[in-house]
Amino acid sequence: MKLIDRTLRDLLSAFSAPNPTPGGGSASALASAVGVSLLMMVAGLAKTRNGSDDDRAALATASSALASIRDELAAAIDADAAAYDGVVAAYKLPKGTSDEQQARKSAIQDALRAATDVPLSVMRLSARGCDEAGTIAAHGHRAAASDVGTAMTLLRAGLQGAGLNVEINLGSVSDPLYVHASREEAARLAEQASRASQEADAVLRAD
Repeated sequence: MKLIDRTLRDLLSAFSAPNPTPGGGSASALASAVGVSLLMMVAGLAKTRNGSDDDRAALATASSALASIRDELAAAIDADAAAYDGVVAAYKLPKGTSDEQQARKSAIQDALRAATDVPLSVMRLSARGCDEAGTIAAHGHRAAASDVGTAMTLLRAGLQGAGLNVEINLGSVSDPLYVHASREEAARLAEQASRASQEADAVLRAD
């Protein structure tokens, strides 16, 4: 059964079990998915900041974007676990002959890149979620400010956790161009999320 389809109790048990997966990457995707869900909740409340049509229109647009982000983050919970399982499987390939050694080396590199791509996508999605948080903060009901703040905290945690997974996998990737490009994108996404969060926080504090 997929992680996303388990009960919450079973999911927590899976995270606490002494197995490589699910691990930090899946947990990061889950944190960001919950953060996005909270933003959607605020966007769907009957009351908005000013009770205006502009508020409702902005929140509806943001909610539509967030729904897509949430679905992709939910899929990443299982995708991250599957990607790392691929790394483990690649390391277990036979290496008795030179051909086997070369095939194993290639498989490991392919698996490591796949295991990097998933958390990097979680960083992208989390940064997009932080961008949408600004709209929710500006147009959402003032009494839900703590929900928006919690959502942004979860999104930042998810992004940072995914970044840790990107970095640890890159440490074993042999392609310098891929490593450089991935690190540059990860740094840019972290800055994007930080800036968006600060702007949304400023709106919340202004109340």
